[in-house]
Amino acid sequence: MTVTVIGAGLAGCEAAWQIARRGVPVVFIEMKPKKKTPAHSSDLFSELVCSNSLKAARVESAAGMLKQEMRMLSSLLMECADSCAVPAGGALAVDRLLFSRMVTEKIKAHPLIKIREEEIVSLPRDGVRVVATGPLTSGALAADIAGRFGGSLSFFDAAAPIVTRDSIDMERAFCASRYDKGGDDDYINCPMNKEEYEAFYEALIQAERAPLHDFDVSSPKVYEGCMPVEVMAQRGQDTLRFGPMKPVGLRDPRTGHRPWAVLQLRRENAQGTMYNLVGFQTNLKFPEQKRVFGMIPALHHADFVRYGVMHRNTFIDSPRILNADFSSREDPALFFAGQLTGVEGYMESASSGLLAGINAARAALGQDGITLPRVCMMGSLAAYISDESIVNFQPMGANVGVLPPLAHHIRDKRERAAEYARRSFSALSQTIQDADIQAPVKGLDTI
Repeated sequence: MTVTVIGAGLAGCEAAWQIARRGVPVVFIEMKPKKKTPAHSSDLFSELVCSNSLKAARVESAAGMLKQEMRMLSSLLMECADSCAVPAGGALAVDRLLFSRMVTEKIKAHPLIKIREEEIVSLPRDGVRVVATGPLTSGALAADIAGRFGGSLSFFDAAAPIVTRDSIDMERAFCASRYDKGGDDDYINCPMNKEEYEAFYEALIQAERAPLHDFDVSSPKVYEGCMPVEVMAQRGQDTLRFGPMKPVGLRDPRTGHRPWAVLQLRRENAQGTMYNLVGFQTNLKFPEQKRVFGMIPALHHADFVRYGVMHRNTFIDSPRILNADFSSREDPALFFAGQLTGVEGYMESASSGLLAGINAARAALGQDGITLPRVCMMGSLAAYISDESIVNFQPMGANVGVLPPLAHHIRDKRERAAEYARRSFSALSQTIQDADIQAPVKGLDTI
């Protein structure tokens, strides 16, 4: 039996790969290049829109634990991410173009994956299907999903600007990682004194914002994890100094002192020619971005190769719709994956596609679906999005708060995180063996 996968983002690519590697043919449907969302520009699969960071690299963290679980399950996206990594301190960041190109090439080269370039306007009714159309699902399909499952929810997401390396004034910046974690040149830091910061702050909160166009609403609900910097700033003058511009853990070598505020720039590509303004997701008009962000001394002559943008994200009311294996309660042969399900984050999205793909392949082969243990990050996220007790459902990224507590409390934060990871990897290893998931077990000796 052939499985249909709709959407070639992170979740869709991972799902298609997992299905095909189990010997099940895939019809992979993507509307690019014939049609693109307002946030996408590339014809490649698995395009990274908001940032090139995949969050923390170390396995003794929620994000790192999730990525290691994916490696244990032979994730295509993690294989590509590890191959395309760029320096980013304690984070795993990738060269966006190389990453998307590698994923696209591997998907297109697989003999069991047949690609169709067309827009799907309604849910297919027959066969095993995986819907991974993402947070920017096209209007017609979104309406069909909403009509079938009783409505959808939406929030707004924003991306940060990117500047060229050569245009950064390095006489007013310095290279360092926070608390000296990572390499000396992983981040370029743009310090500000109190007077500079206060002038910047006033300009930021008064700057003109861009319209929201076709998805405009009077009061958009902004997801906390990707809040526009101008929205965050309205909470108070010092909010940014405790958020994306916090100076803690950084010392300006020119003065020997901690700056009043610091904007960090993270390498965007392997060549180090472009840098991302970390935490500066924005919906300001493009000229306003150049004017206001140019008030940061190190960026007074910055060349913006991409301005920040804001776009709509859509997700379904998963606790009323999905099982923990990402299948629909109404139709067990219909699976959803990605941010459409309410998992928030690049790798969170990919991990849901991984599990949905495994279960879609098993459904096509006449096998029972599997769920992962709650002690695993992937298992806890799946449990969260399928928890019927949740009333006001909101997207969730990887965090230790979704995990069951440890048997014994560990006071040291790092040791506690390591124990969460050990518990997860042990349980996942056993599940892989018991359920015959056919994936090599890797990385159990990394902690």
